[in-house]
Amino acid sequence: MIRPLRSPVAALLLGTAPLHAQDAPLSAIDWLDNTPTVTLDMGLPLTEDPVSKGVSTPTINVSPLSETSQDAVGLLPSNVTGLPASLWSASDADTLAELVDAQRPEVLPAMQALLYTLLLAEADAPRETGVTNELLLARVDKLVEMGALEQAEALLERAGPTTPSLFKRWFDVTLLMGQETRACEALMAAPHLATDYASRIFCTARAGDWRAAALTLDTAKALGLISEEMDALLLRFLDPELFEGEPLLVAANGPDPLKFRLYEAIGEGQTAARLPRPYAHADLRDTAGWKAQLEAAERLARTSALHENALLGIYTEGSPSASGMIWDRVAALQAFDRAMTAQDIRDVSDTLPQAWAAMQQVHLEVPFARLYGPHLLQLPLQGVTARLARDIALLSSDYERAARSGPRDFLAGLALGAPPRTPTDPVHRAIADAFHDAGVPQEISTMLARGQLGESLLTAMDLMDDGAAGNLAALTEALATFRAVGLEDTARRAALQVALLDTRG
Repeated sequence: MIRPLRSPVAALLLGTAPLHAQDAPLSAIDWLDNTPTVTLDMGLPLTEDPVSKGVSTPTINVSPLSETSQDAVGLLPSNVTGLPASLWSASDADTLAELVDAQRPEVLPAMQALLYTLLLAEADAPRETGVTNELLLARVDKLVEMGALEQAEALLERAGPTTPSLFKRWFDVTLLMGQETRACEALMAAPHLATDYASRIFCTARAGDWRAAALTLDTAKALGLISEEMDALLLRFLDPELFEGEPLLVAANGPDPLKFRLYEAIGEGQTAARLPRPYAHADLRDTAGWKAQLEAAERLARTSALHENALLGIYTEGSPSASGMIWDRVAALQAFDRAMTAQDIRDVSDTLPQAWAAMQQVHLEVPFARLYGPHLLQLPLQGVTARLARDIALLSSDYERAARSGPRDFLAGLALGAPPRTPTDPVHRAIADAFHDAGVPQEISTMLARGQLGESLLTAMDLMDDGAAGNLAALTEALATFRAVGLEDTARRAALQVALLDTRG
């Protein structure tokens, strides 16, 4: 059986950790010691040995702001990522921040992996970075957007949340992770870093000084420093008995981590499924129902913010008691997993098509391939099922072995880095051009000549997203760029994903 991940990270995500773990977040070192909750492809050329034999734990050094910009902070050093320290140094911070913000990480898992590597990379700061930390803030914001809260928290703690903008993000992330006690202890120790009164009032009350919290709320309301919605929320939080029997509040504005926790605290919790992805972590706790956990896990797995082993653990946590929609998906996956556990060839052949179709419904084909692809190659499957198993394995890390185990077609040639030169399918032709005659577009060539590698990669990633959506010229240019800078593995994986998956939706 493919065993669900049971590291401390997974235990927290699966709701099996002790309750006190909610207030004991993982540090950068803890996270790197354990299996990451994201899958990081380091993008090393297949013809070269890895720079490092494994993920190492970087030494955390604390330096005054005058000595090093916080934009240089990262969790993964160069000997892990394979990227040079000059990754950002020849580019402007604001340009890089805009490119990071523009990334669309849900399209291709190969681009997700590269994006995570860039977001977590330790590298020299960009030029003219100043003290505003635009690139660091953009990296943190993108991690949060993707739902990678542990990584965002670790990056912020490595930098040191010592400015109001960094502290605000750290405070919000800790709230989203259910660590209110830790967040408030930090705020009460450095109240000057909190830019809003609502956070101070919330934390003052949690510290036990309810009278001071109420007085501060009255003052903030009188001075117009707090919104009507937040005023109503904090009043109910401070004195719930006063509002017993009153109608439920209705969220008036967009979501906010503090508001989300306040609604939860007064017994009117918001549905996380209707909120942006980072709020899905609230539904991974064992206080949520299994259906809510499943939906949250699928959302987070689509951006690789939840490891596929953790996803499998949630899928196999119980037995579906209903049918339709998500329950059919769970039943199909469980039936296939049982067949794989038993190594029953007939059952695998019968259940694989349904399980694969179920994963296609929610765009989780690549996590499924990571879990089962290499194992499928070991089974003596026949006919249509064997071809499907080969295609699934092409989406896994064993794509070269998969290419040698099936027909010598376009996909096999692509996986081995030598696709046929003139295929008839237009998408295949655009991919093949990148592996034969196409060059790097002039704009990116100029960036590379200036030493702007990070900027070049982010630009190529934008092109790759356009290519996956149907812009065949952009597809060729992006793949040609990745190959030109030595990211052969990334190019092949991205090309295989475009060729095998429906990426135009």
